[in-house]
Amino acid sequence: MRSPEVARRIRVLIVDDHAMVRRGMRDFLDLHDDLEVIGEAADGAAALDATAELVPDVVVMDLLMPGVDGITATAEIKARYPAIEVVAITSFIEEDRIAAAIEAGASGVLLKDAEADDLASAIRAARDGDVYLDPAVAGIVARRLRTGGPRASAEARAEAALGQLTARERDVLACLARGLSNRAIAEDLGIAERTARTHVSNILSKLGLSSRTQAALFAVEHRLEPGR
Repeated sequence: MRSPEVARRIRVLIVDDHAMVRRGMRDFLDLHDDLEVIGEAADGAAALDATAELVPDVVVMDLLMPGVDGITATAEIKARYPAIEVVAITSFIEEDRIAAAIEAGASGVLLKDAEADDLASAIRAARDGDVYLDPAVAGIVARRLRTGGPRASAEARAEAALGQLTARERDVLACLARGLSNRAIAEDLGIAERTARTHVSNILSKLGLSSRTQAALFAVEHRLEPGR
């Protein structure tokens, strides 16, 4: 019989067009008992096929790849499999590319020169429904929120939908802005974890968003607080 520890492993798909990078990530992640690399893909098209076949919990997605790039693949994965989380990785701090990854549904963004432990933390955070942004990336996101950027039209549509949220959904959205997981939201608001998960799903649907990251950023921008 499989041990409880093995049963709780997070199933990870690695997507990068450089074989050495994939091998390095696999070797590192294999050192962690709670993480299991179940496959690799060299481009976005292969990532879509592998995701359909393997159904990972988290996809670690390089953004810049030939053919189908990581942003397009991320959007397709989130559209087809909303429960699968994507952690985007990139070698360069390109504001538009990073913003596009978040808009596509990535729940975390890391630079490739981040510490190896940060990758494991980002994967765990994604699986738990948390947001994980590299500090440099968080600065870019905050700046774009202040200036509007090309996301303005999408945010305008989301703002129009804000009035559809119930009072409890607004409380949950405020908790997302604090980076709380479903379990933490449930404890904070005194509700069942399953109820918290349902509220998060309803929030994403009503606001026309595809990830908790987008919802958290939306809540920060609109300064939502519990009870408002």
